[in-house]
Amino acid sequence: MSEPVPYPVLNDDEPVRQFNELDASLTYSYSNYLNWLFPERVDLIEGKIFKMSPAPSRVHQGVSINLLNPIINFLKGKPCKVYAVPFDVRFPEESKADKDVFTVLQPDICVICDRSKLDARGCIGAPDLVVEILSPGNTKMELLHKYRVYEEFGVKEYWVVSQSDQAF
Repeated sequence: MSEPVPYPVLNDDEPVRQFNELDASLTYSYSNYLNWLFPERVDLIEGKIFKMSPAPSRVHQGVSINLLNPIINFLKGKPCKVYAVPFDVRFPEESKADKDVFTVLQPDICVICDRSKLDARGCIGAPDLVVEILSPGNTKMELLHKYRVYEEFGVKEYWVVSQSDQAF
């Protein structure tokens, strides 16, 4: 198996290769986040680390695909782009510089209609639509922390979908 290609190290900080090397009491920026080369998925909210669940379950993936298809079909011919996790969405307070961005989320699905918000590393600014699929163990995180961020930064549409709402 080949080694994964990491994001380029953008400053003099050493890459972090193990999640447990991070100090949860510290505040981190997107610049730090880019140096994290461990396999665990994390969200960064106001500089604090929130460990996400491991890879989504089969049921979670099925719900995602069932939602993606109609969204993609609806947006055909429109300027909007659809992205699915893993996809970084950065929420800058003022400056868009990596060292000044302290909130980075990975929505299950997002739609961005303003293409100027897209760059090689994802989206910088609020998507037009965010969909979060609730799985066992992530309900509090999704509803409390992420919802507050999406509302604060002006996400126009925010859908929360429970796995149990979807039939397979």
